[in-house]
Amino acid sequence: MTKKMKKEAKVLSQKLLADGIFDLWLETEIARDTCPGQFVGVYTVNKAALLPRPISVCEVNKEKTAIRLVYRVVGTGTAEFALYQPGDYMMILGPLGSGFPLEKAEGKKVVLMGGGIGVPPLLETAKRLSEGTDKKALDVITVMGYRNSETFLSEEFEKYSRLYIASDDGSVGTKGNVIDALKEKKIDCDVIFACGPMPMLKGIKAYAQENGIKAYLSLEERMACGVGACLGCICKTKKVDDHSHVKNARICTDGPVFDADDLDM
Repeated sequence: MTKKMKKEAKVLSQKLLADGIFDLWLETEIARDTCPGQFVGVYTVNKAALLPRPISVCEVNKEKTAIRLVYRVVGTGTAEFALYQPGDYMMILGPLGSGFPLEKAEGKKVVLMGGGIGVPPLLETAKRLSEGTDKKALDVITVMGYRNSETFLSEEFEKYSRLYIASDDGSVGTKGNVIDALKEKKIDCDVIFACGPMPMLKGIKAYAQENGIKAYLSLEERMACGVGACLGCICKTKKVDDHSHVKNARICTDGPVFDADDLDM
């Protein structure tokens, strides 16, 4: 497990990608140890908000020691982050959590499935699988789900994979969700890496089990401490946790990525 650090990070750039979705690059030495699927905790200036906001890492540039965070403004903390400009500094904690097991995809057909704000964490995964900077996959397909025609990051996924899109309103790609797109395009694979809301992940787990596909799911969950101390982000599992001695796991430290077969969903 990589060693987490609390460090000041310099804002390199920030822009609006879609309605309420911001694209932020930070210069930080945390980039050196960050793996696809991990996240960082970002602290607010407001001292009344003691705990950091968890944000998944979208992309890593190790040469420039920079990480990219693509996040949605949902409250006062993320609204504050959206005001930052190049040259400003933010305090972050990371890298946190477990990433996607890229070695499980080596030489196999892989489908990456993301929904909503679960799309960004999969970009670095697609990049590394396709470029072979970690364990190269035989074939990489991405199936991304959006609310409407604001398909943020879609052009970037096309650089590293064959991309299929599902939209809730049918304005782009398949009308429906990512599983609808998977079935419509008759996509077959050996491994699925997915991130998104719980109903989507439950559907992917069921689909994977029905079709003999190995699936690894990154769970979206509100977190408090982000380091496993508070037990505020618990999910049910089929195995007994060594920490709590019950069939639970801490999403922030044991996850956010889990083998779907280990989850009780």
